[in-house]
Amino acid sequence: MKLYELTGNIDAHNVEIKGITSDSRAVEQGFIFAAFQGVQSDGHDFIEAAIEQGAIAVLSKREGLETANGIPVIHVKNARRSYGEIAAALYGDQPERVYAVTGTSGKSSIVWFCRELCLMNGIKAGSIGTMGVFGDNYAEEGSLTSPEPVVLHKAIARLKSETQMTDLFLEASSHGIDQERIAGLDIHVAAFTNLSHEHLDYHKTLEDYFAAKMRLFTVFLEQGGAAVINADIPEYETIKDLCYQSNRKILSYGSRGSDVTLVSSKLLADGQDIVLSIGQGKYQKTFEVKIPLIGAFQVSNLLCALTMILAGHPELDREKLIASLSNIKPVPGRLEPIAYPKAKAQIFIDYAHKPGALEAVLNAVRPHTTGEVHVVFGCGGNRDAEKRGLMGAIAQKLADHIIVTDDNPRNEDPATIRAAILDSAPKAIEIGDRRQAIAHALAHLKPEDSLIIAGKGHESGQLANGTTTPFDDRTVTREEIQKR
Repeated sequence: MKLYELTGNIDAHNVEIKGITSDSRAVEQGFIFAAFQGVQSDGHDFIEAAIEQGAIAVLSKREGLETANGIPVIHVKNARRSYGEIAAALYGDQPERVYAVTGTSGKSSIVWFCRELCLMNGIKAGSIGTMGVFGDNYAEEGSLTSPEPVVLHKAIARLKSETQMTDLFLEASSHGIDQERIAGLDIHVAAFTNLSHEHLDYHKTLEDYFAAKMRLFTVFLEQGGAAVINADIPEYETIKDLCYQSNRKILSYGSRGSDVTLVSSKLLADGQDIVLSIGQGKYQKTFEVKIPLIGAFQVSNLLCALTMILAGHPELDREKLIASLSNIKPVPGRLEPIAYPKAKAQIFIDYAHKPGALEAVLNAVRPHTTGEVHVVFGCGGNRDAEKRGLMGAIAQKLADHIIVTDDNPRNEDPATIRAAILDSAPKAIEIGDRRQAIAHALAHLKPEDSLIIAGKGHESGQLANGTTTPFDDRTVTREEIQKR
């Protein structure tokens, strides 16, 4: 693709562009180097290195930068957004419909549920997020909630080529929205799940965190697009007003939802029996279905997924769509059960690594437990330190037995992290080695008890001192059960 075609500047050099990157180390001959201020460094400091690598143009919003060592500078108002838009033009092959979901918790489960429900109902769908890149008989495991634009658009192109997908479901993190990583996408449906304490090391205040997420609806969701909002959260009216003012349609879900309403739910040993009301007025209809998931938050996630699909495909047979809810499977690492029949106890692996998520999983498991609730968890290093005490207090309140262990310490002293949690959880015991913590918890389980091993979920490694060591809670737990 020619430079002038990408930039719209008829005076731009008529040169062939082979790619674009914001990492000077990844520049190849014929690339555009996108220079902008990062969280820890300024891309403009690496322009010379990028040119030496083969960059033939620089993308920047910096005034007064006319040329860089003789190569043209593409001046833009928003370098991050232009970076995403150019990446989309170079690599992207967008599906017919793109959906994005944001919120503190639930994003991974929702995009997973959306894809699975679509595939069950004859819609070729894919998803990209924390779990990785997935489509019909296609899987690439990953770890980034919102990948940077080149990685994102290349993944979309691969998914569409391999699976012929028509519908794409994305997680939109606050970082990804704030840093314009989803620029270049035509988003048709956007959803908001909930808001709680998270990422305040980056956003500084909860208000800034919320404002970043709102840009998904006011900036990136197309005009006339559908905003799917959880009607049960305190922020519902605020989000609804912002969306109306921005000319977006509103669809709500939840126990107070007007489009998809949870009428009732009944706990079962292996799931829940739920009654849903879908539609309004003469189009309203009630459905009853058994779902193999536990926890109110799992129902909320499923309702969000259902509402998003209905927003994109109002023509779907609702009877068939609702019936398919009974075949939904738990998301890997999200209240994923681990069998331990010898102990006659329940074990769950969950990704909960923030206060609201830990509270939700503990509350979810309690009604299904006739014995006591045990929890093993820690907190990640080099991340929002304030949540450590909050999570300790939640465990102290909601669990009967607590083991505080290491999560991903990264470059922090693990003992310091554990101490911050223990300050708010006086009944907890401390076992830094995560395998030993899991083994200790298993040894003390009694019949009818439940154990939640929280924080890492689907992750297959533990990061400490710059090194990732293989560690999967699910594998380790099964190994320790086998020893017993």
